[in-house]
Amino acid sequence: MRIVSGSLRGRNIDTPTGKTTRPTSDQTRESVFNILKHAEWSPPLKGAIVADIFAGSGALGLEAISRGADFCLFAEMEPKARKSIRTNIDKMGLSDVARLHRYDATKLKIAPGNMRGPFTHIFMDPPYNKKLWHPVLRRIMDQGLLAENGVIILEDSVEAEVEPRGFKILDDKTWGAARVLFLAPDR
Repeated sequence: MRIVSGSLRGRNIDTPTGKTTRPTSDQTRESVFNILKHAEWSPPLKGAIVADIFAGSGALGLEAISRGADFCLFAEMEPKARKSIRTNIDKMGLSDVARLHRYDATKLKIAPGNMRGPFTHIFMDPPYNKKLWHPVLRRIMDQGLLAENGVIILEDSVEAEVEPRGFKILDDKTWGAARVLFLAPDR
């Protein structure tokens, strides 16, 4: 896996060994970021404050930084995945624009010293077909983690039943086994 575009284009992404994580493919990542670049409803990536939740290798957050995001919070519980994210942050020299947290995604909050926010873009790529996104979406809204015009990019399997109550679906795309929904609060 590599960074697809931007200032870090072509850099290799360290990925965790084993079957506990499923990195988003280069093709899917490129497609997601092309949508974010051209959609009227998407805030710009330049200067963005991003969260990569269920981060795995951190590929989505790393791609966002490469394309101009000012900051990314990576949230990941799995030890091998956290090690890969730390390796990627270090080898790409991103320690001043990235933070790695070991928190359960349902416990994220904005507090002094632990993260910047609210976030303009929140990437969520939880394990497929487990509906782990449901409590996290609720937490995002309860804690005010999403910026006023922010967008949530949620990946699940094409077979998953995703009913994001309280959110409108801005776009809904399928690439291979992945279904990606672009969400905003239904205000």
